[in-house]
Amino acid sequence: MEQLRFIMQYIKRHKWQYIGGIVTLFILDFANLYIPKVTGIITDGLAAHTIDKNGVLKNIGIILAIGFTLAVGRFLWRYFIFGASRSIEHEIRDNMFAHLETLDVEYYNEHKTGDLMTRFTSDLNAVRMAIGPAVIAAFDAIVMTVMVIGQMMVYVNVKLTLVAIIPMVFIAIGELYFGKIMQKYFLERQDAVSELTDFVQESFSGVRVVKAFVRERSQIKAFAEANAKAKTKNLKIAKLQSIVMPLLDVVIGISSLITLLYGGYLALSGEITIGRFVAFNQYITMLVWPMLACGEAINMFSQGGAGIRRIQEVFEEQPEIADRADVEAVDRIKGDIRLNHLTFIHRGHSEPTLKDINLDIKAGTTLAVIGRTGNGKSTLVNLLLHLYNTKPGMIFIDGKDINSIPLKALRENIAYVPQDNFLFSDTLKSNIAFGTDDEEMEEIIRATKIACIHDNIIDFPNGYDTIVGERGVTLSGGQKQRSSIARALKKDAPILILDDALSAVDTDTEEQILKNLKENRCGKTTILIAHRISTIQNADIILVLEDGEARECGNHKELMELGGIYKDMFEKQQLEAAKNLALSAT
Repeated sequence: MEQLRFIMQYIKRHKWQYIGGIVTLFILDFANLYIPKVTGIITDGLAAHTIDKNGVLKNIGIILAIGFTLAVGRFLWRYFIFGASRSIEHEIRDNMFAHLETLDVEYYNEHKTGDLMTRFTSDLNAVRMAIGPAVIAAFDAIVMTVMVIGQMMVYVNVKLTLVAIIPMVFIAIGELYFGKIMQKYFLERQDAVSELTDFVQESFSGVRVVKAFVRERSQIKAFAEANAKAKTKNLKIAKLQSIVMPLLDVVIGISSLITLLYGGYLALSGEITIGRFVAFNQYITMLVWPMLACGEAINMFSQGGAGIRRIQEVFEEQPEIADRADVEAVDRIKGDIRLNHLTFIHRGHSEPTLKDINLDIKAGTTLAVIGRTGNGKSTLVNLLLHLYNTKPGMIFIDGKDINSIPLKALRENIAYVPQDNFLFSDTLKSNIAFGTDDEEMEEIIRATKIACIHDNIIDFPNGYDTIVGERGVTLSGGQKQRSSIARALKKDAPILILDDALSAVDTDTEEQILKNLKENRCGKTTILIAHRISTIQNADIILVLEDGEARECGNHKELMELGGIYKDMFEKQQLEAAKNLALSAT
């Protein structure tokens, strides 16, 4: 019932198309009934010599007129029903994508891309088949069966009709049982296809790693296993269909044989005429399609039901990160940040990632966060972006609790460069302008010059119109990082966050970028996360995280005088740099 309610909300929006298609189909089925009847009239007339040439031609003309009506009608019902199902498919896909865009980062951490892609394609196609061709098949089968049986009883013989439809009862019961099993098998198949799709997607995305570690054979073997699993699930469906469809043909054949024997007996005994016997056999032939259509409809409804269930799972997911009822309207953020006993535990973890952090960052301050891997640096950034929820009173932006600031307003006022430097398969110009609503070249060039990527771009054959490829694959690591920095700078937000965004650039370029940032972001808050002290030593405030705690805080000079974790990290990095310099000299 839940699945029916879900799809009915879409069907209701296109009810007039469905009504138009069903009415057209009803007219066609009604017209179809007259062909056997006209054939019977011609046969009886010729046998009894009661029809002349003109009468035959007249009845043939009626058959041709019915044929023309059928041709036009078939176009119309396809236009109405198939058009409506395509529109619904389009609407569900739009709505599903829009809903997925609202879901939290945690959802994507727990759900694989391949599985989501399968729901967008294979599952949605099954739903379209269920609300399009299956509706036609089911309605046509029911209406045609009722009409044909009624005509057989009225025009031919009641006893013969009852004998002929006995096998259909067994068909109906068998098809209902078949539908339940089919839905279960289809769900299993979709899960296997999802796993296969995800494996392929990951393999292609990580092809450089595969080749670097010479793991092609192992990947081929793993793919073969996933493919074999999908094949097994598909074969279960195929085997079931291969058993059911021949059995259906056997039952239809038995029905035809009973009709031929008993109907022939009635015709020979004079209870029915030869013409009516011929018409009856045509009616039986007409019933073959509804019986087959009913089986196909149940098959498509079963698959569509499974598809709806998987799509519903997406819609049932609700974001945990959402605007509260008491959010305050915010236009522009200045950039003051205060952390008040900030503590955060990731979902599924028992220990907090961040523990009791207190810090005041005034607008225009450059804050640097440093610490070993896994100590909560990126988590802190995600909390400032409100990608995870925090308890009230722990993070304040411009004196307002972060939970009271609309998500759109908050994120519009923060420019962010993530660790993975994701670029879309588009032009460099579009990638750099991604965070804004315009592609003004003057602003784009200004941002790329600050990020020290402009000269590289103009050296490309197509300049700013260069297509970077999937995930920026055609660029080097440093070029991707600097392009991501330019994208953030184009936004010109009051808060800029660089999450280890200079790790792939050389020290000279890094120094130039930091100098440009200092000159161009005067009065704006900048947060730098890095592992190299050379990147952050000129920051106004340096926060040292250790085991999720703020162990040290101050500027470079103060922390060096403190002689703690920061000084130890600085000396180790200086020693390592000296060793590398000595090795390069030799």
